[in-house]
Amino acid sequence: MAKGIDKLIVNSPYREPEHYWQYDRETKQFDLQGGRRPAGYLTATPKFKGHDDPGRFIEAELVNRIRIRVREWRQAEYPGVTGITKRLLEHWTGIREKDGRRFFFCQLEAIETLIWWVEAPASDKVGIDIPNDGGPFERLCSKMATGSGKTVVMAMIIAWNFLNKTTYPNDTRFSKNALIVAPGLTVKSRLKVLQISDPDNYYDAFDIVPSSLREKLRQGKVLIHNWHALAWDSQDKLDAKIRKRHLRSVDRRKHTEISLTAYARMVLQDLASAKNILVINDEAHHAWRVNPEAKGKYIRTGSDRDSAEEATVWVGGLDRIQESVGILRCFDLSATPFSPSGRRMAEETLFPWIVSDFGLTDAIESGLVKTPRVAVRDDSISTEDRSRLYHIYANETVKDNLNRKAEESERLPDLVINAYVLLGLDWSEVKKAWQEQGHEVPPVMITVANRVETSARIRYAFAHQQIHSEGGLSDDEGILQIDSKVLERAEIESEEPSRKDHAEHLRQLVDTVGEKGKPGEKIQNVISVGMLSEGWDAKTVTHIMGLRAFSSQLLCEQVVGRGLRRVSYEVGEDGLLEAEYVNIFGVPFTFLPHESGNGPPPPPPPPKTRIEPVYEKVEHEISWPNIIRIDRAYKTGLSLDIDNLQPLDIDLTECITEAELEAIIAGKPHAVDGVTFGIEEIARDTRLQTVIFRIASSLVTPELLSAWEMDKRIAMARLVNLVEQFIGSGKVKVKTNMPSSNDEVAEKIGMILNMTKIVNHFLSEIRRESTQRLILVFDTEKPIGSTAQMIPWYTGRRCEWAKKSHINYSVFDSSWESHAQREMEKSDLVHSFAKNDHLDFFVLYACEGNVRKYFPDFIVRLADGTHLILEIKGEAGPEVNAKKAALNEWVEAVNQDGRFGWWHHAISFDPSDIGETIAALMTSPPTDGSLPSRNA
Repeated sequence: MAKGIDKLIVNSPYREPEHYWQYDRETKQFDLQGGRRPAGYLTATPKFKGHDDPGRFIEAELVNRIRIRVREWRQAEYPGVTGITKRLLEHWTGIREKDGRRFFFCQLEAIETLIWWVEAPASDKVGIDIPNDGGPFERLCSKMATGSGKTVVMAMIIAWNFLNKTTYPNDTRFSKNALIVAPGLTVKSRLKVLQISDPDNYYDAFDIVPSSLREKLRQGKVLIHNWHALAWDSQDKLDAKIRKRHLRSVDRRKHTEISLTAYARMVLQDLASAKNILVINDEAHHAWRVNPEAKGKYIRTGSDRDSAEEATVWVGGLDRIQESVGILRCFDLSATPFSPSGRRMAEETLFPWIVSDFGLTDAIESGLVKTPRVAVRDDSISTEDRSRLYHIYANETVKDNLNRKAEESERLPDLVINAYVLLGLDWSEVKKAWQEQGHEVPPVMITVANRVETSARIRYAFAHQQIHSEGGLSDDEGILQIDSKVLERAEIESEEPSRKDHAEHLRQLVDTVGEKGKPGEKIQNVISVGMLSEGWDAKTVTHIMGLRAFSSQLLCEQVVGRGLRRVSYEVGEDGLLEAEYVNIFGVPFTFLPHESGNGPPPPPPPPKTRIEPVYEKVEHEISWPNIIRIDRAYKTGLSLDIDNLQPLDIDLTECITEAELEAIIAGKPHAVDGVTFGIEEIARDTRLQTVIFRIASSLVTPELLSAWEMDKRIAMARLVNLVEQFIGSGKVKVKTNMPSSNDEVAEKIGMILNMTKIVNHFLSEIRRESTQRLILVFDTEKPIGSTAQMIPWYTGRRCEWAKKSHINYSVFDSSWESHAQREMEKSDLVHSFAKNDHLDFFVLYACEGNVRKYFPDFIVRLADGTHLILEIKGEAGPEVNAKKAALNEWVEAVNQDGRFGWWHHAISFDPSDIGETIAALMTSPPTDGSLPSRNA
C-alpha cells in the first residue's frame, strides 16, 4: 500500500479494475488499495462543520452483491445462456487485433449483468431482488460514466435481443422491436448509429455482430424518439370533452381503447402492431416518476418544473405504450441516475434498480475519460479558504452582477475577466502544442453560463477585445453562443422554415465541433446557457468555465461531463492509457454533499408565518417603476477634465496572477499531474499602448456613440488620448508586492485584470461631467412593481403586524428596522409603508467596478402623496456611499420623468430621528429629492 498518488491511472480499460485510490480522512492522504472500488456514492458527513468535508460513503449494496454473482457466472463460462447469446459473448470477449475495436471492461460488465439477470439459472439469482419504480414494467439500469461507451452497450442490447428473437421466435424473454428514447435532439441525432440500416451503424463499426449473423439482425426494427414525441396532450383534451358531454361509461371505455390505439399508432409507427417491445432510455436520469409528496418541496423553480414535466411526459408515455402494446422490459443507461426525493437536495436518490455501476472515479482510474483538474490555489490575498477561481459564481460581486438583465455591451466583473485571461492563456499554450503535434482542429473552451444575457456579454467581451486573449478565442468565426433549450424548442415547435433552418444550422455547428471538414471544425470558444445537452460528445474540449450556481455534485458531474471524452485511446507499453486533461475554473468539482436519507429523522421545522398582501389593507398598496437601467442624454461634445478626475487605486494583491490546478480523484484534489500557469509573461510581452487601446475600445459603447453622435473612429481617437493622459498623470495607483524593478509590469497587470474597474471609473466621470438628462429604461415584462404582486411566502424570522402596510406582517433583520416601523406607524405624516422583503424592488449600484443589486429597507408613501425610499444603516462606508449615489440618481431620474409622482430618499443612521426628519421634509421639501437627516 503506497502513500500518496504518483499516477492517477492505475487500471487497464480492458480488464476488471485491480486497484483504486482511497482517501484517508485522518491522514488526508491517498492510499492505493488492491481489488475493485466498491459501488456507491458520497453523502455529507453528519454534523461536519468544516469546508473540506471528505464525505461519507454510502454503499450500493445490491450492485456489489450482483458483481460477485456475475463474476462467478463469467468464470463458469456463462451457464444457462442460449446458443446465440454464448456465441455473442465469445465474440465480444475474444482477443481482437485492434484496440479500437476491442470492448472496454465496463461495457462488457454492463451487458453481461443484463444477460445474467435474464438468462442465468434461477439458482444463481437467489436472494437478489431488483426494486422497480412503481410502474407496470421492469426497469434495469446500467450506471456508466460519461465517455465510457454507453451507446456501444445499447447496440449490444439490441443485437442480443434481436438475434435471439429471430433465432428462437417463441422465446418470450426477447424482442426484435426496440424503442429508444432520448432526452433531446442532440442525443437523438447521435443515436442514429443504432439504426441497423445507417451507413455508420455501430454494429459494423465496432464489429458487434459476427458477419454470419448480420442478416438475422436486419429482421429487427429500431425506432428512435425524442421524449417530446411521447406527449399525449391531444388524448387528454379529448377525454376532457367526453367528461363534459356526460357520455355513458361504456362509451367512455370504448373511446379510451380507441385513444390508446391511436396513441400507439402515432408514437410507435411501424412498431404499433408489435407486442412486448424493448425500451432503452438513454440519459435515463430524465425519466423518473414524480413523487407526489415532492411537489411542494422539490418543484419550485422553472428548471425544476421543466425537469418534472419532462419526466412526467417520458414515463407517462411509456405507461401508455405498456397499456397499448406492452413493454417487455426497459433498459436505462445514465452516468448520473438520481431522481428527486422531495427532500432538500434534488439529486438525492439513486435509482434502486441499478444493476451495474462504473462511475466517474472508476473511469478516471482506468483512463477512459479525461482527468478533471480544478483550481485549488492562487496568488491573490483573500479571506476565502479556496481559490476564488474554484466557484467563481459564488463570489458576491459576480453573482449579483451576472444574475440580472444587462445589455451585452456591459462589461463583465473583473474577477470573471481575470479568470478568462488565465484560462485563455493556458488554452493558447495547448493550442500551440496541438499545432506542433499536427492537430488540424483547435482545442475547445466551453463556458456554462447562468442566463442568456450573461452569454451575450461573454461573447461581446471576447469579440470586442475586452478579454485579453491570444491564439484565436476572440475570432468571431471560432465563437459559438448557444442556448440549448431555446434551440430545442425552436426545432420542435417552430413552423417557420427560416427559423427551423437556422436552428438546424446551429445544431450542425454544435454537433460537429472538433470534426475535420464539418461545419463546427473551426469552433474553439463555445458559450452555452445552462448546460450543453447530454450526448454532446466533442472530444476536443480542454478547458471549462462555469459561471452559474452549482448546488450539487451531480450537477458538477453533468457539466464537467461535456469535456471528458478522450481524443486518443492508444495504450502505452504498460498497458495503460496515457492521461488527458480538462482544466476547469468555476465548477466546484470536488465532493459536494448530498442530503442523506439515512440516520435519525430531522427535527420538526420551526413554526412559519405566511407573509402576503391582504385585501383588507389594499388602501396601503404601493407601486413603483421597475427600472433595469438609467440611460442619459448628453451635452454636445465629449469632454473630460483630467485634472479634476478622481484617482483610482488598484490593489494587485487582490488579483489572481497565478493559479494552481490539481487533478480530482475520489472526489478530492491531489497534487499529482497538477499544473500552474500565470499572467506575468503576457504583461511583459504586451505594450502599454496596447492596454490603453483596449481600455479605450471598451469605452466606445453603442450608448456613447449614440449620445455624442460621433463616428466610431473619431470617438476612439479622442478616448485613446484621454486614457493615455489619465494613465500618464499617475492617477492610476497600483499597490503591489512585486520588486520595484517590475513597476511597469505590475502596472500593466493591474490594468489588464482591472479593466472593468477602470472603464466604469472613466464612464462615471464622463457621465457626471456630461449628463444633461436621465432616461428611464423599464423591465418590459413587468414595467410597474407593486406590493400586490408579492407571491406569498413563509418565514420563521421575527415579524410584526403592520397596520399601515399592504403586507400583513413586516419581517425584520434587526431591532433598528423594528424601531423604524414603530416610528412610521405612529407618525401622522406617513400614510403607508412596506418592508422591502420579497418585493423585488431594487436599485442597481456600482462599487469598485462591480455592478450589484441594492434592496432598500422600506418604501414609504407620505401623507402628501410623495414617496420616500428609506434605508436603515449602522455606519457609513464606501459601499454605503455608492448605494447613496445610486439612490440619488434613481430618484432624480424618476422625478425628471414626472409620471410616477415625487420621490425622496434617505439613508438613516439613527432610526429614532425618522419622525423628525419626515416632518422637516414635509415643511420644506428639498428640490433634489434627498431627505435631510441630522445624523446622515
